[in-house]
Amino acid sequence: MAFLCVKLFFLKDGRFSSQHIHDSEAMRQRDIHCVMDQDREQRRKSRWAVSERSNN
Repeated sequence: MAFLCVKLFFLKDGRFSSQHIHDSEAMRQRDIHCVMDQDREQRRKSRWAVSERSNN
């Protein structure tokens, strides 16, 4: 726990970087997206895809 706090306490503007795929420059350069974005894209492309709307 102490090692996790070192960056937060001792570095100016210390904070943890985002771990989301869409925030990673390297992933964007490789054209890799999160599974939610990939699913949404495939649903738009396919005429047989199930709609995201719920019937509640």
